[in-house]
Amino acid sequence: MIHGAFCGPWSLDGLKEKFEAAGYRVTAPALRFHDVKPAPAALGTTGLDDYAADLEEEIEALKAPPILVGHSMGGLLAQMLAARTDVAALILLAPSAPWGVPPTTLFEIGAAQSMHLQPGYWKQVLEPQRDVALAHSLDRLPKDMRDAVYDRFVPESGQATFEVMNWALDMNHASAVDSAKVTAPLLFLTGSEDRINPPSTVARIAALYGDRATAEVLPGMGHWLIGEPGWEVLAERALSWLKKREL
Repeated sequence: MIHGAFCGPWSLDGLKEKFEAAGYRVTAPALRFHDVKPAPAALGTTGLDDYAADLEEEIEALKAPPILVGHSMGGLLAQMLAARTDVAALILLAPSAPWGVPPTTLFEIGAAQSMHLQPGYWKQVLEPQRDVALAHSLDRLPKDMRDAVYDRFVPESGQATFEVMNWALDMNHASAVDSAKVTAPLLFLTGSEDRINPPSTVARIAALYGDRATAEVLPGMGHWLIGEPGWEVLAERALSWLKKREL
């Protein structure tokens, strides 16, 4: 299980418990520097390839091709890994788009452009912003739960954020995925109210993989679908999809 930006493995605790109860052995590593306090300056220039390389080492140590479950940026990393190494399946929860998949909403475009209000952000350690997180990531959580989740957020890499949000300016194509090399089945689950990675954009990502991909929209859920009320439905849907494929 691969967590998203500004988070840690804790964000996937509920899903981890559900999968373990169903008989799966689950590992949920922290991305590089996401479990270090205070975050070192090196985090600012840590890129997607660095995250992917660390995860690939963990995959190579496993006894069998794993099922990858990724949320948001973690969903993009899962796609990158599936093009590089053998995996059994991918469950992508509100995943970020690979290089070349254009946004479908003005909100996505505006969010990417707003990053440039912080000059040089692509080489800085980025602190989480409470107003942004509560308004756009945690907005479907009950108000009395939002602060408790936000208080666990951690700093993120400016370089990785640039590679995800402004991929069109990234001459290194760090977020590129060779979709033809992804041969495992993929399940895309997105919340109908997600503004960060909306269903219309996730549908474009799923289209890269043809009939290997199944894309579903969960009514009323937002970007934090891994912990919003009703997240258990998401877990059961993922598990039933795997069971149908005898994985």
